Amino acid sequence: MTARATHHCRRRLPAGLLALALALATACAGGGDEEPALRGQRIEVLAVWSGTEQASFQRVIADFERRTGVGVSYASAGHGVPADLGARVAEGRPPDVAFLPQPGLLRSYAAEGKLVPLDDVAGDLVARNYGRVWRDLATWTGRLYGVWFKAANKSLVWYNVRAFERAGVVPPGDVNRLIDVARALSASGVPAFSVGGADGWTLTDWFENLYLRTAGPERYDLLAGHHIPWTDESVREALALLNRVLDPALVAGGSDGAVATSFETSVTQTFATPPAAAMVFEGDFVAGFIARRTSAQMDIDADVFPFPAVGPSAPTVVAGGDAAVLLRRSPAGEAFIRYLATPEAAALWASQGGFVSPNLNVDLSLYPDEISRSVARRLLEAGDDFRFDLSDLQPAAFGGTAGQGLRGGLQEFLRTRDVDATARRLEAEAAAAFGR
Repeated sequence: MTARATHHCRRRLPAGLLALALALATACAGGGDEEPALRGQRIEVLAVWSGTEQASFQRVIADFERRTGVGVSYASAGHGVPADLGARVAEGRPPDVAFLPQPGLLRSYAAEGKLVPLDDVAGDLVARNYGRVWRDLATWTGRLYGVWFKAANKSLVWYNVRAFERAGVVPPGDVNRLIDVARALSASGVPAFSVGGADGWTLTDWFENLYLRTAGPERYDLLAGHHIPWTDESVREALALLNRVLDPALVAGGSDGAVATSFETSVTQTFATPPAAAMVFEGDFVAGFIARRTSAQMDIDADVFPFPAVGPSAPTVVAGGDAAVLLRRSPAGEAFIRYLATPEAAALWASQGGFVSPNLNVDLSLYPDEISRSVARRLLEAGDDFRFDLSDLQPAAFGGTAGQGLRGGLQEFLRTRDVDATARRLEAEAAAAFGR
């Protein structure tokens, strides 16, 4: 256990919460003794993770089981957490704990009385280990309902090192320079960008990063809540800039190819031999795809730089994440929520890679390589200046449904390049989704 972890374990907990802090208490003891009060109890946990991510999360589960004697059954949401959880809640068989990928979904369930408030369960740990913005994202009408266990830095551009070297370019610091670099790469014979537009959420991430930098955080918040329309000039400006950056001449396969390319393919073709493109934009999870699906080696064949600034804009990060919520009250479920709020739980997955924790007290040295550490550091250093993925703050019909709303509108925009028509379409669909 690190010195930092030991420091957290020695802090005293309120007596009334001691029974619910078993995971933390056993961590302080440093041993694997089961807690008699919980031994034999069982809980079910629902999340989206499968494959390598599920294997990493199972290590977290196994540690909790070892510490407490609780049995945990994990279910991977094959159709996505919103769909699977919605069906289970409607049928009256919710899991004990679920990981929600959208603050809007968390607040919707909280407003409907389907979540257990966590102030008396994990409020002390959340206050100690998380920044204000992450606490606010898990709060509804002044009460805490979630613990953000996994985060995603979605303001990253991954690049093929050899393609950059052959073109004689280096990672840019601003968007105008990014366009210059993209043109130089394309002139060298390798298209600049690989775009996974078949998965519309990648296009929403492109728009969100440009909008945050051109319009600023305050206007971003207004648009997220539909307090300004999608026909606002700030939206048109960001769309026009997206047109410049993703010029069809700079994109592998042009516009039609981009809309037909999946996210996974956009990554693998960037690091294929020979590469089909020199850069792919997306979150920290790209590192896992590079490691598992290509022969490229991080720091040698593949590297990453922050999404460039626009003009004098301050360094900003668009983030996503998964928040643990409690749908069925039980001592075992409460203990699991409390365990997830500790740096010890996050450290287990962080050490495996493919994971970023928003927990401020996870030791960065635990991440397996310098790229992982730098990605996590950028997210934490953004502090209150980061913004959550805008599409995840929308009603699901507008922000989270394939082929419609923001995803469908931006896919169509990539084909037509029509700023005004796209802004009108997005506003009409947003108004319908918000009921305005």
